[in-house]
Amino acid sequence: MSTSRAREGHDRAIARLRSSYDAIPAGRPVRLAKPTSNLFRPRSGTGAPGLDASGLTSVLSVDPVGRTAEVQGMCTYERLVDATLAHGLIPPVVPQLKTITLGGAVSGLAVESTSFRNGMPHESVLEMDVFTGSGEIVTTRPGEPLFDAFPNSYGSLGYATRLLIELEEVPRYVTLRHVPFRDASALADAVEEIVATRAHQGTRVDALDGVAFQPGEYYLTVATWTERLDAPPSDYTGQQIYYRSIRSRSTDQLTLHDYLWRWDTDWFWCSRPFGAQHPLVRRLWPRRWRRSDVYHRLMALDRRLHLTDRLDERAGRPVRERVIQDVEVPVDRLSEFLTWFDEAVGLRPVWLCPLRWRAQAEPGRRPWPTYPMVSGTTYVNVGFWGTVPGDPRGPRGRTNREVEEKVTALGGHKSLYSEAFYSPEAFDELYGASNLAAVKSQYDPDNRLTSLYEKAVEQR
Repeated sequence: MSTSRAREGHDRAIARLRSSYDAIPAGRPVRLAKPTSNLFRPRSGTGAPGLDASGLTSVLSVDPVGRTAEVQGMCTYERLVDATLAHGLIPPVVPQLKTITLGGAVSGLAVESTSFRNGMPHESVLEMDVFTGSGEIVTTRPGEPLFDAFPNSYGSLGYATRLLIELEEVPRYVTLRHVPFRDASALADAVEEIVATRAHQGTRVDALDGVAFQPGEYYLTVATWTERLDAPPSDYTGQQIYYRSIRSRSTDQLTLHDYLWRWDTDWFWCSRPFGAQHPLVRRLWPRRWRRSDVYHRLMALDRRLHLTDRLDERAGRPVRERVIQDVEVPVDRLSEFLTWFDEAVGLRPVWLCPLRWRAQAEPGRRPWPTYPMVSGTTYVNVGFWGTVPGDPRGPRGRTNREVEEKVTALGGHKSLYSEAFYSPEAFDELYGASNLAAVKSQYDPDNRLTSLYEKAVEQR
């Protein structure tokens, strides 16, 4: 598509967005009319008319010389990568699931294996248009109050309609080394060394993540971009399963494209409950349906109809609590958290992804006020997704509450894409509510947009 046609299409999409805003009765909450989501928290009151952002799904332009891309807010990373990889370029951070959108990754945050050197997606945004609660399009840039408060705002400040982002040059292939550890403290030490040197045992590290399969069985996967291919690259979109390969082989090679989406085919390891990892079922399961968004829709259907809960009740099994969380703990507290987690929660495996802010600020300060990571500190994202036995006599979300308390005690925090149970006071302190409220009062004076606490904790 030519740039002029793309601009015309963008203008029409903005006009449609404005029209849908005008159609929402005064005083009614304003939210996206979005058919799909990567959130894992239920919402109430979603039957009201919403913003029509259906025309904001495209890549407007790619500048291979300046290494930038102009992208609409509802464009998925799958579509963006297809456009940029044709020029040997990718965004500095590509979230691991294909249908995460650019606007969603910036307002809701995301991490991936390049986050130890490139931070989070919003840190490569040069300019952004935001549709605010007052119905205006505001162009904002790093250093401005709206821009700096936007990461982790989850639509409480508005919705990104256009983003100008940096791109990074990449080769065609990736070489992986799966490095085993028997001790989580030794893994944490290795993470700190790699973050400091950008190398492991003399080899450059371009991407870094890991898996804790069980106590005493940990792996770091160190990835190096390369043009050299030593053998045909592995393919984990078919019968082979990526996360299982980590335990069975010490080295591997993938195309850059397949590396970016290595976790999507099986939604990390969460395709298991659907039978998609059983050899016979996998042969019959269409390849085009082996995707995270398909599994997500199946899970949403189960949750909406309470199918699993009804089967458990009929079989006399206790109702189970869903524990679907990503938390960040300082790297020097990782071993302590994993030890506690094994005893208190027990889900396995868990994902490990080191990260630190790319932005610089005074030591101990937050460069991005709505998320409590501090400058100069390395964190490890610990992702765990599954169910544990529920406690029918205790408060709802007992295990999730315990996770929140432990993570806070260790100087960490958690992503808000899933259920949260913080008190208003604890939430305000953790997530910079006073700054967020000040920015919101300027761009949403009539409070048309739901606040972050209402979204994340009260599930409005």
